[in-house]
Amino acid sequence: MTIQELFALEPHGVDTFVGAGRQYPWGGLYGGHIVAQALRAAAETVDSSMEPHSLRAYFIRRGDTGEPVRYEVDRIRNGKSFCTRRVVARQSFGAILNLEASFQTFEESADAQPIRFPHGVPSPESVENSAWSDGFDRRWVTESTIPDDGREGGGRAMAWFRVTDALGDPSNHDAQLLHRCAFTFLSDDLPTDAVVRTHPVISSRPENARNFYGASLDHTIWFHRPIESDRWHLHDFTCHSLGNSRGLALGHIFSEDGVHVATVAQEALIRDWRR
Repeated sequence: MTIQELFALEPHGVDTFVGAGRQYPWGGLYGGHIVAQALRAAAETVDSSMEPHSLRAYFIRRGDTGEPVRYEVDRIRNGKSFCTRRVVARQSFGAILNLEASFQTFEESADAQPIRFPHGVPSPESVENSAWSDGFDRRWVTESTIPDDGREGGGRAMAWFRVTDALGDPSNHDAQLLHRCAFTFLSDDLPTDAVVRTHPVISSRPENARNFYGASLDHTIWFHRPIESDRWHLHDFTCHSLGNSRGLALGHIFSEDGVHVATVAQEALIRDWRR
């Protein structure tokens, strides 16, 4: 299945779209897939001069791989430079995700990048591919080779990602939307690892992980600059809080030439099955 097919939606009434789910190696739907489809649905109702600059999604319940997903878009606001959309993803048993996304027309302005690319990271070509899908490549940076550069947070997890399909000229509006949907798909893969690496019970003895249940609770993305998801990007996550069975991971995403293209935040549930 191509990336284009992965995010394909069919109109199903006014501001309503239907997308196919897909079964993943763990047996259920993948949150990043549903968030990306919801973003695509929201974009279908927005003027072509606008691009998504941020989104926040709440995962409500586990989806069923045997059913399509219905995306209902609410046009919250249309402005001259910004517009807002809300999307509810549903299956027959109820809502599985709620997303809000904001879109903006491009504005010439000052540009600063205070968060720096972590130097000394192994190149993606020097690391073995460990992706769970042939739709993308994932190159883990081992803990022993993660640079000690003072990044805040604990449990640092770092990997290179790119999709394997060519997505087109990123300066083209439709292609850039596809690049951002593809990035959204990839952005859900790594955050929980930073939380797990911070957990004192699991990190001290990895075999304890079988006693814990993990799930994404919410997912936020801020798009800072254009993205080329078919080229390598470094995802660099750390955990900033762990308590009440919830861990917050914050990640900076950089292009291979060091441009900070996006920031991602995710809260994950890490619950002991035995309690």
